[in-house]
Amino acid sequence: MKRIVLFLLTNLAVMVVMSIVLSLLGVNRFLTAHGLQMGTLLAFSLVVGFTGAIFSLLISKPMAKWSTGARVIDSPSSSIEFWLVNTVRTLSERAGIQMPEVAIYEGEPNAFATGAFKNSALVAVSTGLLDSMTREEVEAVLGHEIAHVANGDMVTMTLIQGVVNTFVVFLARVVGYFVDQTLLRGNDRDEEYRPGIGYMITVFVCEIVFGIAASMIVAWFSRQREFRADAGSAHLLGNRQPMINALARLGGMQPGELPQSIAAAGISDKPGFSALFSSHPPMEARIAALQNLK
Repeated sequence: MKRIVLFLLTNLAVMVVMSIVLSLLGVNRFLTAHGLQMGTLLAFSLVVGFTGAIFSLLISKPMAKWSTGARVIDSPSSSIEFWLVNTVRTLSERAGIQMPEVAIYEGEPNAFATGAFKNSALVAVSTGLLDSMTREEVEAVLGHEIAHVANGDMVTMTLIQGVVNTFVVFLARVVGYFVDQTLLRGNDRDEEYRPGIGYMITVFVCEIVFGIAASMIVAWFSRQREFRADAGSAHLLGNRQPMINALARLGGMQPGELPQSIAAAGISDKPGFSALFSSHPPMEARIAALQNLK
């Protein structure tokens, strides 16, 4: 529950800050004396909706390193580090992407991939994952993360987040305008229109309500990409069983908590208060999908 609330507040904060900045720059000219200018409002909404999403994507790799304390393996100093680097290199070649950075971080079992571009990504695994799984299972997890990179999932999720943010900003202001017009009914219509308290309160409430609905949409897309990454791992390894074994083992563990900014990129996640907000499907569903994979 806490992580969902933080996610919603962060997303809302980005949009509010962008709205204020653009207002100060005079870009919010969609409210005119003649009413609401839909084209201008749509352009305003696109800027507000995509700026935060794209900015988050561009800083995703350095933020992931900083927030998890991940140490990039520049020069392998142990057998496990040599094995990790060589395994990621092999899987990357099979996936047709350039070698990502490989990192290890201290924590409970988890792994993630992130980065703005598929040919300059980061794949990181936790010490808890390495300590609790066989090498075959770890290889399957690495295949899952490489599949995320090869599928361009980080960019896809950014675009989806930008689109839903745009609709949140746009629809909140449209509803706010019409509510304000209703409250102003009966006033002198010859006066120049100025947004009132009804507009501001309605926009604020609608951004929260629509933002919650948008988060459900983004979470649904995130769950679909997990199924594809599981299948991608099976394809890269030429065998579905290692990924099935890895998911079964993860299902019996408490997953390591990742920072909210990269939680959806992990191999597993703690279930939220509602399945509608979960970035990952249940382990049972993922295993069943792999078992039915042709």
